[in-house]
Amino acid sequence: MDQIQKNAILTSAKAWFRESIAANHKINTEKLSDPNQFNINPFLVNYLANFLTGDNSAESIAKALVYPRVLGTSITTSFGTNMQRFASDVLKGFGSMIAGIDIEFVDQLDGERKYCQLKAGPNTINKDDVETIAGHFTAAKNLAKTNNLRIGYGDLIVGVLYGTESELNSHYKRLVTQYSYPVIPGQEFWQRLTGDSDFYFDLIKAMASVANEIDGSETIQHVVESLANSDAIQKLSS
Repeated sequence: MDQIQKNAILTSAKAWFRESIAANHKINTEKLSDPNQFNINPFLVNYLANFLTGDNSAESIAKALVYPRVLGTSITTSFGTNMQRFASDVLKGFGSMIAGIDIEFVDQLDGERKYCQLKAGPNTINKDDVETIAGHFTAAKNLAKTNNLRIGYGDLIVGVLYGTESELNSHYKRLVTQYSYPVIPGQEFWQRLTGDSDFYFDLIKAMASVANEIDGSETIQHVVESLANSDAIQKLSS
């Protein structure tokens, strides 16, 4: 892969992050002014507010509810659910026509063609996903036999966009131990795709650069104030 192709991926990744992750993050944050967006534990919420700010005013309770969602679950969920768009927008040059396979590419380390399902991070599959992935790979192997297409041992892989092998959860590891499907995370995955051992870190920097365009502080403050003024939160504060 030449530098022009690598730069195209970095540019597309920035656009994907801006349009799919940052934009959705703002929309999901704005929804949090509604107390019905939360499963509020009335026994814990005052404690959490005091732990966070030193008091359990309505605004402190609102902050204790909003901050974890905005900075944790909301953005993490958005990143994971936009995998298909990542494959089509950022890695469109590697798209596969085989059902259950996100991308195909010639591995820049071993020279073999890889058939890959993409996953977001080292903890983004569960027990049921293991069987689904294995089923897709079995179907791909059967289709290959029908069409006289050679898929060698180890050429059906799971590529994980970030993380390290030691961080992979037990479900990924079961794909390896039970089904013998390689799971290739983070830096190694991007090196195999591009041939560049530093590309993973260039990609991190490219997405991080989008952060310089964004300031969500006013949005968060507006959401906190709106939530704090709701009847549900007013009743919890003292």
